[in-house]
Amino acid sequence: AWQQIVPPGLLTGDARHEVKVSSERGFTHIRLNIFPDGGVARLHVHGEVVPDPAVLAGLTFDLAALENGADVAGRSDPNYYSSPRNVISPGLSRVMGEGWETRRRRRPGHEWLVIRLAGPGTIRLAEIDTSWFRGNQPDTASLQTLDATTGASLSDKSAWRDLLPPTRLLPDTPHRFRVDGAPATHVRLNVFPDGGVARLRLYGSLTDEGLAVARRRWEETA
Repeated sequence: AWQQIVPPGLLTGDARHEVKVSSERGFTHIRLNIFPDGGVARLHVHGEVVPDPAVLAGLTFDLAALENGADVAGRSDPNYYSSPRNVISPGLSRVMGEGWETRRRRRPGHEWLVIRLAGPGTIRLAEIDTSWFRGNQPDTASLQTLDATTGASLSDKSAWRDLLPPTRLLPDTPHRFRVDGAPATHVRLNVFPDGGVARLRLYGSLTDEGLAVARRRWEETA
């Protein structure tokens, strides 16, 4: 039942080896074979999560979770202190470095982050968690949604709809807000003017179209 995705290749000592994989199938397990023996410091397998639609159908879940197939689609400043993906990673943040922290802004404007949801869905509860950020949390944050199934572009400012108006944030606190969102494919987190966020959770359910998209993705990788 095992399928080879990387053929045997020579390794050198004390080095990082990157190999492209062309397979479009979905996998649940990866087996690393070493010949004849030896040590490996890290194995990283980069790809995209494709959730089982049978598990998500009819349920309320975190539409912004990396483990459910969501991902970061854009950000205001690539020179961040920590990875934007931290904000949608599994589990709670254990230290400040496990969240998303921007640099102090020295020019007009504010920092932002765009999340592509696990699928077209409707959000009912939003959580902005500033745990471990004490004195360097954003002063204010807001949420906006966009439905790309209508052909709207992420760069079209008029296509974004308010989900949560600008709201003051407290340090080291999980903030939860009931929201009444329209169907969306993307959510933009705006922080004013900058600061750190440990986690962003967006609880809701897939629309009928979102469930159909999830089923197609699942079938394509089977």
